[in-house]
Amino acid sequence: MSDQSPPPGWTPRDPDTPDEQRRPRAQEPGPGRPAGPAATAGSPGPGRPAKKARRKRTGWRRLLPTWRMALGAVLLLALLLGGALVAGYLLVDIPPANAAATAQSNVYLYSDGSQLARDGEVNRVNVPLSQIPRTVQEAVLAAEDRDFYSERAVDPKAMLRAAWNTATGKGTQSGSTITQQYVKNYYLGQEQTIKRKVKEFFIAIKLGREKSKAYILEGYLNTSYFGRNAYGIQAASQAYYGKDVATLTTAEGAYLSTLLNSPSAFDVVSHPQSRPRALARWNYVLDGMVKQGWLSAAERAATQFPEPGKVRAAAGLSGQRGYLVEAVKDYITENGILDDKTLAEGGYRITTTIDRRRQNAFVEAVDNQMTAKLDPAKRKADRVVRAGGVSIDPATGKVVALYGGIDYTKQYVNNATRHDYQVASTFKPFVFAAAVENDSRTQDGRRITPHTYYNGDNKRPVVGGRIRFAPENEGQVSYGNITVNTATDLSVNAVYAQMAVDVGTLKVKETAVALGIPENTPNFDPGPAMALGTMQASVLDMTQAYATLADHGRRTPHTFLEKIAKEDDTIALPERTPTQAVSREAADTTTSMLVSVVDNGTGTAALAAGHPAAGKTGTGELDRSAWFAAYTPDLVTVVAMMGQDPDTGALQSLYGALGESRIGGGGYPARIWAAYTKTALEGTDPVDFDLELQPGAAQPPPPPSFESESPEETAPGERTPTSSPGRPTRPNPPNPTDGQDQGGQDNGGRNQGGQNNGGQNNGGQDNGGQTQGGQDNGGTTQGDQGGASAGNQAGTSQGTSQGAAQGADAGAVGGLRPPSAFLE
Repeated sequence: MSDQSPPPGWTPRDPDTPDEQRRPRAQEPGPGRPAGPAATAGSPGPGRPAKKARRKRTGWRRLLPTWRMALGAVLLLALLLGGALVAGYLLVDIPPANAAATAQSNVYLYSDGSQLARDGEVNRVNVPLSQIPRTVQEAVLAAEDRDFYSERAVDPKAMLRAAWNTATGKGTQSGSTITQQYVKNYYLGQEQTIKRKVKEFFIAIKLGREKSKAYILEGYLNTSYFGRNAYGIQAASQAYYGKDVATLTTAEGAYLSTLLNSPSAFDVVSHPQSRPRALARWNYVLDGMVKQGWLSAAERAATQFPEPGKVRAAAGLSGQRGYLVEAVKDYITENGILDDKTLAEGGYRITTTIDRRRQNAFVEAVDNQMTAKLDPAKRKADRVVRAGGVSIDPATGKVVALYGGIDYTKQYVNNATRHDYQVASTFKPFVFAAAVENDSRTQDGRRITPHTYYNGDNKRPVVGGRIRFAPENEGQVSYGNITVNTATDLSVNAVYAQMAVDVGTLKVKETAVALGIPENTPNFDPGPAMALGTMQASVLDMTQAYATLADHGRRTPHTFLEKIAKEDDTIALPERTPTQAVSREAADTTTSMLVSVVDNGTGTAALAAGHPAAGKTGTGELDRSAWFAAYTPDLVTVVAMMGQDPDTGALQSLYGALGESRIGGGGYPARIWAAYTKTALEGTDPVDFDLELQPGAAQPPPPPSFESESPEETAPGERTPTSSPGRPTRPNPPNPTDGQDQGGQDNGGRNQGGQNNGGQNNGGQDNGGQTQGGQDNGGTTQGDQGGASAGNQAGTSQGTSQGAAQGADAGAVGGLRPPSAFLE
C-alpha cells in the first residue's frame, strides 16, 4: 500500500537539516496564499480560541524561584519545623538535678603544679517560697522577669537572639524567662552552646506545663548563684547581711536581686570600684517595682541603699591565697573565658602563672620591711596601713607574684586590683613617653628631650592650656630652670604639668592607654592635672604599663593563667599577641630617665636590690598612698602603701604611720621593692638595660645662655639659665620639724657624701639643710643631713644629688613641712 501524500505546504524531511531549520517559519505571502504565520501543530483551528504563549524568564530572573516554588519551600520548612518541635518535645525528658546542686570545688595551682588553694565547698540552704518575703520575690521579678506570672515558659525571640549571638561569636546571652534560667541552673548547666539552648527550650516548655509558677520561682530562688560562694536566696542573705531570709527588707532584697546579673562585679565590698554600676542596677530594680505596682512611690523615695557586710572568706583562703584566687577569678570572667556561674559550678583545675618562690619572697619582703614594724596598739595611725603589689615578667606578660593585703580573711579588699587610690607621680613617665612618641615641643618650639629646660617654680601657671592650672610642688619648693631629667629625679610637678600641655593632654592619655592603662580608669580625665597622677589605676594596671616600658615599648597583655581544664576538656584561653604600643625610642628614652631616678633621685633605696633598675616614686593627695614602680630588664614590680580605715573603709592619710611624719614612695615601698627583687632575681647575674635613645638624649647639649629673667616675664618651659646650674635641691621650708629617720633615708649619700651617718638621726633636724650641711666637707658627718642645699652645692659630687633627692621624696623635705594636699 502506498504512502499517503503529504498535505499541501509540507516540506520533505531532510535528515541532514538541523532541527532549528526544520521548525515552521512564517510563510511569505504568495499567489493564492494569504499573508500570516504558517499553521503549526497545536495551532488553533477554526472555532478554537488562541492560547497565550508563556513568556520565558531570561537573564538574572532565571535565578529567582517562582511563587509556587517559594510557597512550597515555606510549607515544607513549616512542616519540618513542626515535626522537629513535636519530636523534641516527645524525646527530651526532664532530667534529674545537675551537678550544680552539689557543685565541686575549683583547684588552683602554682605554675609548678603544686596546689595553691581550693575555693571551698558550695554554700546552699533551700527554703520554701512561703518563707521568702513577698517584696523580696517581687524584687527578683523586677530584676529578671517582670512578666513571669503572665508569660509563657519560653521566649522564642530571646532564645533565637541568644543562639545567634553565641553562634556568631557576638557574646553569650542567658535565657530570658525565669523558667528558662531555672532549667539552666538546676537541670542543665551554664555552658553556652546551641545544644544546651535547645534542651533548655524543650525542658522549659514541659516544666511550664507540668509545674506551677510558684514551684518554678521557688526553685529559681534556691538554685541561683549570688556570689560569695552562696547558692540560693537563704545562703545569700547570710553571706551579705548575716540574717535569715525571712527578715530581709525590701532594700536588701533589691540589692541581692542585682547580684543575679553579675555576682562578682556588683559586690560593692570586694569590688568598691563597681559601686556606681551596682547602685544603678539597684535603682533599676526598685523603679521596676514601682512601675509594676509592687512598691509605692513614697516607699521608693524613702528606701536607702543597704550596705552589705564584710566578706567572710573560707578558712582555706587565708593569707594571700584568697587574694590570688579572687584575682584569677576576675581575670577569667572579665576576659570571657568562663562566666561567674559556670566557674562557680566547680570541677576546674586552674594552673596559674604565680611563681611559688617569688610569691613567698614578696610576702616576706612586705612582712620584714613593713608589717613587722607596725604597732597599732602604740600608734593609732598604724591601723590604717595597707599594702599591695604585683610583679610581672615583661617578656611574657605573666603575673609571677601578687600581694593583696595582710590576710584575705581580715582585709578582704584586694589592694593589688582596687581602683580607688591616685597613682601620683608614677604617671609622669607616661607624659614623657608621649612627648617622645609624638616628637613634641615646648611652647617656644624646642624638642622635648631629657635635657630640655623647663621652669620648675612652685605654683607656676601652666601656659597654653584651656584650663588655668598652677600646680604646687612637693614641699612648695621652687627650682627655677631645670632639665626634664632633673625634674624627673626630683618629681617636680610644675615641669610635668606644663609638659602635658605641650604634648597635648589627649595624646598623653592615648599613650597611657596604649601602654596598658584601661581607658575607663576612674578620674582619667585629660587635663594638665593628669600629669600629677590624679587617676585611680590599680597596682596591676600600673605594673602592666611599666612592663610595656621595660619591654622596649612592646605590650604583652598580662595573664594569670597557664591552663584551665575540667576532666578531659581544656578551656581555650584568649590570644595575647604582643603589640608595639609606643616606639622603642620613646620607651627606652623614658627608661633612661627612670634609671637616673634610681641612681640619683627619689628612688635610691632600690639600689639595695643589687640589679640595675629604673623606677619612679609617687605620693598621693593627702598622703593617702605612696608608690614605687620600678623594673629591671627581666622583672617589673609595683608596690603601693595605702591608708584605709579598717572599720568604715574610708580612705585615710598615712601621716604618723610607722612613727614617721610622712610616708613617701621612696621609703617603705622602695625598700619592699628592693628586698623582693633581690630575692626574686637571686642566682641571676645583673643585666644592664639595652637602650635605643631618641636623638639628642644620649649626651646633654651645653645649656644656652640668656640673660636672667624673672618668673613673671617668661612663660614656663621657655626660660634657660645664664650658666650651667648645679643640681638643684629642695630649699628648706619654714617651720622645720624632726625629719626622724627619713632625712636622706638610711642611705643618705650612700656611703659617699654623708657616709653612714648622712640622713640618720640628725637628718632633717634643725641643722638639716642649714649652711652647716656639707660645709667644706660636703658629705662628711653632717653632709646631706636632710638633703641640705648647701651640702649639695659645696660638697663634691659625692653624696650630693643622691642624698638630696633621696630625702626629697620621703624624708628630708617631707619631714620639714606641715602636711599639705598636693601630690608628688
